[in-house]
Amino acid sequence: MVLTLEVPDAYPWTLLSATALPFVTSLVLGGSVMTARKMFNVPYPNLYATPGVHEKADEFNRVQRGHQSMFESLQSVIAMTLVGGLKYPKVAAACSVAYCVGSYYFLKGYADVAADVKGARYSKPLAALKPLGMMGSLITCITACVVMVAY
Repeated sequence: MVLTLEVPDAYPWTLLSATALPFVTSLVLGGSVMTARKMFNVPYPNLYATPGVHEKADEFNRVQRGHQSMFESLQSVIAMTLVGGLKYPKVAAACSVAYCVGSYYFLKGYADVAADVKGARYSKPLAALKPLGMMGSLITCITACVVMVAY
């Protein structure tokens, strides 16, 4: 049995949203960390600030944590976007965009010192796009796989 795969005409949108967009998002979030690193005086090689050693450890760690949060699910979202995009390229691309936009606002909410830590992550309404983008990518991926298996 030979499986042939036809790539949809809109698949470049999927490729763009699964490669360049997460890279740019990561750069923007990394810029927030670099700004916080200078502002709160947390030099390299420290990934996180140490309470008691760094005066504003919690403030810096919230920015860093917001950035690191993206990397905990990024690989899965990229893979699911690429697979789901084989059948639903525009939907998969939109889910990836939602994930990246949501990741940005997740960091902004988490870094907001005025908010308590538990509610801070989703204190910015657009941060809810992150889990929606993740779930959309998962659903698109599973649906595409089922359609391809049923073929």
